[in-house]
Amino acid sequence: MLPIDAAAHSSRWRRRHPVDKAVLGLGLTVLAISLPPWPGAALVLGTALTVLLGPAGVPARRLWRAYRVPLGFCVTGAVTLLFQVGGPDGFVTLADGGPARAGLLLLRTSAASLGVLLFAFTTPMSDLLPRLVRAGVPAPVVDVALMTYRTGFLLLDSVRRVREAQAARLGHTTRAAQWRSTAGLGAIAFVRAFDRAARLQAGLAGRGYEGTLRVLVPEARVSLRFTAASLLLLAAVTAATLALESPLS
Repeated sequence: MLPIDAAAHSSRWRRRHPVDKAVLGLGLTVLAISLPPWPGAALVLGTALTVLLGPAGVPARRLWRAYRVPLGFCVTGAVTLLFQVGGPDGFVTLADGGPARAGLLLLRTSAASLGVLLFAFTTPMSDLLPRLVRAGVPAPVVDVALMTYRTGFLLLDSVRRVREAQAARLGHTTRAAQWRSTAGLGAIAFVRAFDRAARLQAGLAGRGYEGTLRVLVPEARVSLRFTAASLLLLAAVTAATLALESPLS
């Protein structure tokens, strides 16, 4: 199980309905995209961090390990705004106003990423996917997504076991050995993926699969109090942004 999935299953908000957490997490993401980067995205970023480390109870180290990957993409995208190609000063030069635009883009994208992580760190996929059928998503699409999600963990476990076996047999001692081990690992993972898919298909056919997988979903109700508090928080962030936009600009 990936760290973010383990954190979602042990989250303080695990028993809350996904709609409650979607209103807060995805609402912050929408605000980060729609409000002015300064000070709107900065307020969203601070709010998301406060909720993640406070009420949601996400450990700071685990949050950083998950956040650094999207943050790297945000930084990569922002760096491109620092330069311009062509012009009288040379082939590649610093763009006029590039640092400001890059900083605002980084602020907006990093804040939006934290909003998504707030939802991901508190909502297991096993709780979310079965409920999508009630939201109008076709049942076969949900079944494929659910099987892909669960099979992914099995393949990751198989890859880990193969790597451990290769390391125990000195398969990572030299660069050439590492390349051979990597090629063998890819071949084994490919074969095992098809083997698991074939066995899964045979098992479903033997159990009379009719197009819908029936799974147990933890009972949860939408909390009007939690949703109202989330909407008030989003409204407060919006109001603070509009109030501070002119003085800070």
